[in-house]
Amino acid sequence: MHDIIRQLDEKRQQARLGGGEKRIEAQHKKGKLTARERIELLLDPDSFEEWDMFVEHRCTDFGMEKQTPPGDGVVTGHGTVNGRLIFVFSQDFTVFGGSLSESHAEKICKIMDQALKVGAPVIGLNDSGGARIQEGVASLAGYAEVFQRNVLASGVVPQISMIMGPCAGGAVYSPAMTDFIFMVKNTSYMFVTGPDVVKTVTHEEVTHEELGGAMTHNSKSGVADKAFENDADALLQLRRFIDFLPMSNREKPPVRSTPDNSERVEMSLDTLIPNNPNKPYDMKELITKIADEGDFFELQQDYAGNILTGFIRMEGSTVGVVANQPMVLAGCLDIDSSKKAARFVRFCDCFNIPILTLVDVPGFLPGTAQEYGGIIKHGAKLLYAYAEATVPKVTLITRKAYGGAYDVMSSKHLRGDVNFAWPTAEIAVMGSKGAVEIIFRQDIGDAEKIAARTSEYAQRFANPFIAGHRGFIDDVIMPHNTRVRVCRSLRMLAGKELENPWKKHGNIPL
Repeated sequence: MHDIIRQLDEKRQQARLGGGEKRIEAQHKKGKLTARERIELLLDPDSFEEWDMFVEHRCTDFGMEKQTPPGDGVVTGHGTVNGRLIFVFSQDFTVFGGSLSESHAEKICKIMDQALKVGAPVIGLNDSGGARIQEGVASLAGYAEVFQRNVLASGVVPQISMIMGPCAGGAVYSPAMTDFIFMVKNTSYMFVTGPDVVKTVTHEEVTHEELGGAMTHNSKSGVADKAFENDADALLQLRRFIDFLPMSNREKPPVRSTPDNSERVEMSLDTLIPNNPNKPYDMKELITKIADEGDFFELQQDYAGNILTGFIRMEGSTVGVVANQPMVLAGCLDIDSSKKAARFVRFCDCFNIPILTLVDVPGFLPGTAQEYGGIIKHGAKLLYAYAEATVPKVTLITRKAYGGAYDVMSSKHLRGDVNFAWPTAEIAVMGSKGAVEIIFRQDIGDAEKIAARTSEYAQRFANPFIAGHRGFIDDVIMPHNTRVRVCRSLRMLAGKELENPWKKHGNIPL
């Protein structure tokens, strides 16, 4: 018995050391934590239950049978974050560069299968050089097994990928199918092919950071949702983020107690909209002033800045926010903002999170670049997402809501539950000047006549009352009462039930 216990202790010690002291030291020198240190920081103290600590790879080629570290380069198991169950895998770069083998993949698949059975989120802490070359097709098969589970888990349990080192080749496709991708600045990279291959094939010279660094994917490609300063910051913010989400699609998000009164009036909002309709203002100010305690977890803030997405709480409950941002491109919808918002809306709908839409949109961005890039189909993604969503939807038009963009932004016609407008709202096919130049094109040479016509059009249509007369707007509210009215609406909608017609799945315009 004593021998077995001693062997167990030795095996455990060996597994905890991963690739050994020297490699752990090298990891620390790069400013990175080890796989186990990351789990320790992410989960509640003493809550981690590790699985498959003693699993080893089965490869016998290229002398691999002489190197069989227990755990095989990934630490897997479950624990809690703020008392709520989470399944986690953390790839260990000190063991074969975190590369994925058949056994490594089986460990990940096991916790994903269990997460689906019990209904709990899966968090992947990714730090991997990709498929283990020595295993050939067996490692590729392992990746495909993980991919299949990503797809089956999609919309059932939240899946979050934290990229904490290099992720190349097959290692990027699993994160790409998860709900959110977070990265760490200067130490994490994602690319299908690295700089050396790019140089060989296309003769482009590019650094790891330029090709697939955190800021590249947060500002240029839109692949990632947020970038953090270092491992510790990333994991602590991940703890904060997971608190907004439900454990599965069978539950509602958690409710957190708040001292912030739902009847709070915010008088400063009465002066948020400038007198000049062409002057921008910061929509984030509205979001933070109506949110519980001003807490707004923004996503993709460095990408498609003309639309804002993220989570707030109202009366302690999670709410997804989609808002046009007049500070960027006047808040126009374009290809990138449509894709960004559509994916966010669909996530909220998957996981029973109400959607608050704040509208100030002059239309879709014109131009050949947008048309050639497929704005018709990309814009339709956002339209489809809102129309398909069955969660509570509250919409507020603060200023402009013109043309097809008015329809797209969670209008009453797309089953918006409660649609408000501020007195400053302008709901029309287009702006006064453009409308007049089309309707009265014969008078274009007469500046005085055009000015009079523009003023007349503005008085008749640049207000919320025409839409209000038809019931497309439920009420015109004072800006300072926005939090009060939105909270009351969400409270009323808490028991909402709505089902779409039965189908295998829709065919969103991808």
